[in-house]
Amino acid sequence: MKIGRFLSAGALALSVHAVCASAAPALELDGYMDEGGAITVLHGGDSADPYFALQALLLAHENGLDIFAPAQRFADWLAPNQKPDGTFDRFCRSAEKKWRPCKTADADDSLLAMWIKLLETMPARLNKNPVWMKSYQISKTSLEHLFQPSRGIYVVSPVVLHGLFMDNLEVWSLKAHLKQPKQLGEANQLARAIHDTFWDPVNKRFLVSTQLEQRAQSPAFYPDHVAQIFPLLVDFTLLPLEPKTYYRNWMTAHRAEWLVQGKADYPWGLLAVLALRQNDKASAACWLRESVPLRHSSRWAITDETSYQILLSRGLSPAAKDANCK
Repeated sequence: MKIGRFLSAGALALSVHAVCASAAPALELDGYMDEGGAITVLHGGDSADPYFALQALLLAHENGLDIFAPAQRFADWLAPNQKPDGTFDRFCRSAEKKWRPCKTADADDSLLAMWIKLLETMPARLNKNPVWMKSYQISKTSLEHLFQPSRGIYVVSPVVLHGLFMDNLEVWSLKAHLKQPKQLGEANQLARAIHDTFWDPVNKRFLVSTQLEQRAQSPAFYPDHVAQIFPLLVDFTLLPLEPKTYYRNWMTAHRAEWLVQGKADYPWGLLAVLALRQNDKASAACWLRESVPLRHSSRWAITDETSYQILLSRGLSPAAKDANCK
């Protein structure tokens, strides 16, 4: 009954989508999505990690791009590849061009939350597709098996029993976006548990993990510095400062480091989308200037491609050569 009520409400949203979709630019995945619906991490790559595909699709959806066609194809590909316990693997393409499981997921909790959230963006199709619905129900059960009552947060997987700050924010985002009383109550409880578990009042920053050894490690851009700004990406409510001040303080400390990440790592296009959402067009334009030369290279992931398309859809151009991007 609960699922049915949600899907009926969602069907109305879907009809609105059908009317408005023509006005929304479509997410283009040429070179990233194959004929079967798999989405690769890199352009023309042989690795398909469902986490990054889901992150890219949801990022596009939440920032005004139409994902309906690629999301359906991806869901049709991924749902049959779910393991009996509800978790997912990462996939490698063989010499015969077939996808085979080759690694376990980095984190089951965040991946399951994003998968559930993606399916909920297509309620009418979910309600009519028994393969999707079975996966949806198994995924919700599998996610709740990762809940740790002693802390009130979610652990990484059935065998990795520590909690990660950013993963729990992904789960919180799933519960918070429905705006229904039961889910909002759960989201509020989880938000408080996340804050109580990960906020370090001495150093005034969020811990990355519940692992004790993490506290003694020197902070790196990822995961430590990224973790501090990640709450803004999901509109997390329990921050030590109001969001605009919190964002500005992070950019003051880490903007220059972020904008050169593409020289040795991925360029973190997610943060350019956040900059745009914070009306910091200068930083987003700097990201375009510094990072677009990497497009479709081995340091340009599907999330960077999605971020690039979002920025262009908002009319943003790369910063001028003489613009201060430090």
